[in-house]
Amino acid sequence: MRTTKHRFFVAVAVTAVLGLTSFAVSQAAPTSTASVAPSDAEIRKILANRIDSLAGGEDGIGIIVGIVGPNGRRVISYGHLNQGDPRPLDGDTVFEIGSVSKVFTALLLADMVQRHEVALTDPVTKYLPAGAKIPERNGRSITLVDLATHTSSLPFMPDQLPAFDDSVGEKNSIAQLYQFLSRYQLTRDPGTEWDYSNIGYWLLGEALTSRTGTDYEGLLRERVTGPLKMTSTAVTLSPELKAKLAVGHNAVLQPARSFSSVSMYGAMPAAGGLLSTVNDILKFLSVCLGYEPSPLASSMSAMLSAQRPIDGGEQVLGWVVNGKGDDRLITHDGFTWGYASYVAWDPASRVGAVVLSNQLAGVEDIGRHLLRPGSPLERPTTTKHIEISLDSSVIEDYAGQYEVQDEGVFTIARERDFLTIQLPTGWGLPRFRLRPESQRDFFVAELPIRVTFQTGRDGRVNGFLIYPPRGQHALVASRVRADK
Repeated sequence: MRTTKHRFFVAVAVTAVLGLTSFAVSQAAPTSTASVAPSDAEIRKILANRIDSLAGGEDGIGIIVGIVGPNGRRVISYGHLNQGDPRPLDGDTVFEIGSVSKVFTALLLADMVQRHEVALTDPVTKYLPAGAKIPERNGRSITLVDLATHTSSLPFMPDQLPAFDDSVGEKNSIAQLYQFLSRYQLTRDPGTEWDYSNIGYWLLGEALTSRTGTDYEGLLRERVTGPLKMTSTAVTLSPELKAKLAVGHNAVLQPARSFSSVSMYGAMPAAGGLLSTVNDILKFLSVCLGYEPSPLASSMSAMLSAQRPIDGGEQVLGWVVNGKGDDRLITHDGFTWGYASYVAWDPASRVGAVVLSNQLAGVEDIGRHLLRPGSPLERPTTTKHIEISLDSSVIEDYAGQYEVQDEGVFTIARERDFLTIQLPTGWGLPRFRLRPESQRDFFVAELPIRVTFQTGRDGRVNGFLIYPPRGQHALVASRVRADK
């Protein structure tokens, strides 16, 4: 289902947040049949242009590309691990991969089906801890395949998310997720409509780990990353891998918090908590494309068999399939607070690509261009934001509730000497601090979100324009309540 919601960590190509992350992740169908991928020099120029447009010449961020095909593997990079760190990115540099993690969770499911440990049509409640209450509708239970294809009818994220800087522990977050599910009422029958859900993949991970009696990272290592020799893919980094980590950067090019350090998201490794490298993902793609043998090859193939329709393509287990026949492109992208990722492969030409970046800006257009050179590149820019100080009376004038038609209510609150913004529940994002760069213009450091307050003829604040992530048009919010 396509909506106007702007959700986060959506890694399937669809208008979703940052629709972040979603930001609004774009779902673009292939524009033409596959052709020869650009040369290394052409790719490096693309990466250099992108980094220069984002960072304005500043050091510290980079993008790395990996390609696998009939002629072997290539790795091309531009940029560095962090400000002041002269080491270039390489195939063993570690990045957060966000919602690309869902592909590996879906592979776990497919492998467990192959082993006859679970069935796609099993209700998820069959494998959850005793006492877990999961919503149903019209006698229809949520099944494992519903979760893996985003047709569970569960929302993107729970409501009442804690603030971005909240330090609630992971165990408490897991309890909150189960509490949310116990009171949530489905708005449509499971299995009937697509709607991207982080909660759904968290719940799928809970079911698979409960079935096997182990934790997610241990199960993934035993069943997927171990057999594929993906030694640099993990939820928790060893000291050796930490030394190879590219430091993530947020929307204003400052070091970002890790995915797992933010309350609630840290409890969802199956939905977005993996870190990996270009070399590891190329190993994975080599098996998908038939260049390397693996006991997991049949499970990878089975991932494409469970199909649910979405705009412009199909949702299968983990992946999104765009196009038909020889034009098919199988994709997934991901975002965290400081990283972006894109993985895609073309079954007809047997070429795959991975793009990883340590800055919160989309790279899916680069990945599509590598496999479909006729697909255009975007021209993103990042504007440097400088926070200023405002008088407390000015800040107080903005506090209140504002509504955008078909989106919901935005709450602007004064906390001590600064403002915070709580986005509508459907956006699936925590509360953020609003930072002023002029008397009326504010920005969020963690995501590319901007707010410009407006006044009427009487000089009173009557609304604002909010610019969602990924460059969508501004939304007009009208003030419905003042808090003074």
